[in-house]
Amino acid sequence: MFENLKAEMARKNLTILDLSKDKELGISYTTLRNKFNGITEWVRKEMWIIKHKYFPDKSIEYLFEQNQM
Repeated sequence: MFENLKAEMARKNLTILDLSKDKELGISYTTLRNKFNGITEWVRKEMWIIKHKYFPDKSIEYLFEQNQM
C-alpha cells in the first residue's frame, strides 16, 4: 500500500524510522508502520504534514493513493 509515498521517500532517502522521529508528526514507528501497511488509517493532519514538510511538490492524492501490489 501507498507505493507512491514509499517511492518518494526512497528518492529522498527517508525511512519510516525517520518519519517517526519527526516531533511535529508525533507518530510512533509502530503506528507509522501500521499506517503504511493499511492496518490503521491516516489522519488528514498527518497527511498534510508529510506532504507539506517532505513533498511540497506532490499532491496528497498522489502520495496517499492506496495502490496495491
